[in-house]
Amino acid sequence: MENAIRLEGDVVTLRDFNLEDTDDVLKIAGDDRVTHWLSYDSRDRDGVRAMLEGAVNRAQQVPRNEYYLAIVGPSGDNVIGFCRLGLSGVQAGKLGYALAPSEWGKGYATDAARTLIQFGFRDLGLHRISAAIGPDNAQSIKLVEALGFTREGVLRDHVFTNGAWRDSVLYSLLEPEWTAAEER
Repeated sequence: MENAIRLEGDVVTLRDFNLEDTDDVLKIAGDDRVTHWLSYDSRDRDGVRAMLEGAVNRAQQVPRNEYYLAIVGPSGDNVIGFCRLGLSGVQAGKLGYALAPSEWGKGYATDAARTLIQFGFRDLGLHRISAAIGPDNAQSIKLVEALGFTREGVLRDHVFTNGAWRDSVLYSLLEPEWTAAEER
């Protein structure tokens, strides 16, 4: 793929998806333990394939309005998760991420999010990155707070997933805050 994205974190690598990632992504997007925290229900193989086809197609758009990237662990090219920076508004992006349950608690999501945030501010010239997180997702809230995000408030009935409406807690990080923290 022309202009393919490959970002190196401290331990993980972020790269564009390809259709050969279907089996790995199915272990994530098809697992209720993961999608419980996401804005969509678990997907079957066809749903994952369609999701990846969309990601591959959107990655070729110019200008690009989304960076939906595979998270690859330190021991190979298998996809262990995914992260997304969707561009919206003026110099703004929306951050999201998910990992396979077998990879939880290893710092991979933090490294992936930090790498994508750095890319957003330094390479894309963003001013603001937000994250909308389910109020019960303590680990994700802890992650964004550790990266310097500020809680802004609650988006009521923000997503419909797993058969019910769910609130989201909105967090944001501004480029000057990120830069000041990086310089410390």
